[in-house]
Amino acid sequence: MNTGAVPHVIFVGSGINSLVGAALLALRGKRVLVLERNARAGGCIRTEELFPGYHHEVMSSWYPLFVGSPGYAELRPALEAAGVTFLYSDYATGLAQPDGQALALRQDLADAVRRLEALAPGDGKALEAAAAQLFGTDAALTFGLLGQNLYGRGLLKLLFKEWRKRGVDGLAAYAARALESFRRWSEHALQSAQSRALMAPWTLHSGLGPDDASSALIGKLTLAAVVSAGMPVVKGGGSRLVEALVRIIEQHGGQLLTDAQAQRIELHGQGRRQRANSVQLTDGRRFQAQEAVVCNVTPQQLYGRLLPQAPEAIQAHAAAYRYGRGDMQIHFALNAPPAWRNPELLQVPLVHLTESLEQVCASVTAANNGWLPERPTLGIGQPVAVDASRAPAGAWILWIQMQELPSRIKGDVAGQIDVPADGRWTEAVREAFADRVQQRLETVMPGLQARIVGRRAYSPADLEALNCNLVGGDPYSGICSPDQFFWLRPFAGSHGARGNHTHVRNVYHVGASSHPGPGLGAGSGCLVADMIAPR
Repeated sequence: MNTGAVPHVIFVGSGINSLVGAALLALRGKRVLVLERNARAGGCIRTEELFPGYHHEVMSSWYPLFVGSPGYAELRPALEAAGVTFLYSDYATGLAQPDGQALALRQDLADAVRRLEALAPGDGKALEAAAAQLFGTDAALTFGLLGQNLYGRGLLKLLFKEWRKRGVDGLAAYAARALESFRRWSEHALQSAQSRALMAPWTLHSGLGPDDASSALIGKLTLAAVVSAGMPVVKGGGSRLVEALVRIIEQHGGQLLTDAQAQRIELHGQGRRQRANSVQLTDGRRFQAQEAVVCNVTPQQLYGRLLPQAPEAIQAHAAAYRYGRGDMQIHFALNAPPAWRNPELLQVPLVHLTESLEQVCASVTAANNGWLPERPTLGIGQPVAVDASRAPAGAWILWIQMQELPSRIKGDVAGQIDVPADGRWTEAVREAFADRVQQRLETVMPGLQARIVGRRAYSPADLEALNCNLVGGDPYSGICSPDQFFWLRPFAGSHGARGNHTHVRNVYHVGASSHPGPGLGAGSGCLVADMIAPR
């Protein structure tokens, strides 16, 4: 960007919503400036060579939401020109149980239905019916709620149309389905305990648990989408996507600055006429914005630091915003593929390891109460099954995610790990828990220890240190319970602060803490880009 040219739009933070939003605006003729507090851009997209020749995704890894998004549809030609390629596997997901049972699902809904029917008559039909409802009957309403400005005229038109089609009873039935817990749905829809164990971990991928309200909707929607569309990755690592988005921004007159932490947004005017005109950094630098400022931060950062003069009601709402359980990531570099007890699982991008639905619920409850679970649910990612370039020839990577950990620790369910008096995560606690996870992996892939080249673990505290939006290690930057989702994310409207809008007419809120919530779909970035410069 010409340093003498004032940007039209400034983005604070460089997560995927900022980068996609900025790239879209750049393509539409706006000069953009992205300010990133850290030394590298990308937010939760971070590819690192943790061990020589092994390229690990330290945090996020999978892109099914992004490749199906309107942002990708518009950016695809520019991304492909910049060298971005998404790779797919023939498989999507699976389940491994310590007793030796296992199930692998292809990227094929019909095949998944057949495999579940073989487990128990009716289970496959339940998945098929859920997918038909989610992607058919309820698609316009569900994806309309997730994909548009919830305070615009479009939502009113959508709700009126759905009311005409469904009537009051039909809308009430939709609301009941949307609020149902996964456990309750599974009790009347599924016959097999293995089917429940296969599906239950998908509720964790928005910070919920199988007993939480709305977890049935999240669990069914996520699993059906993954089985239908797969688990793509970026060839060479997610940081390739970050680099390409930055290149698009720069090629169209924009700029990204790292080591540039925003201190506050400067305003002029009074009341509803108040507007942002510049962003001041902690080092004293100041950047003017002609049209808008877009903030990819938590509500507390937005209304406590960047907009400290916000009305008291907004500040109170922001202070009450709740974060969920902590996340932990463990990365294994192996000199050979693991010896799965079920060899078919070697082809699966993401396998969940758990005993049962009940064990997932127990681990969630333990973590909610501050305890380290004895048998955590493991999300076992195998990026080399999709992209062989991630590791040396013949080698392998395991990407392990656990979403049932306390941010502050009160105790250990197994009574084996000494917990510091202040409840903080330490290196000793982190590595002791990583040992527990490694032993758990040995139950489904015997001989793992002999294949390990290196292991790197990141506790909830480590993840927050990498990205300040992951408060307490919450990877979703705020729990997605019904009181903090859809039009209530980050909180109910107050003085004009609602959805992606703030009380300042040209300051917008994007990122996992804002509507439509977390994930790599860049939904809020696309929405705000359309608000600023409609297609």
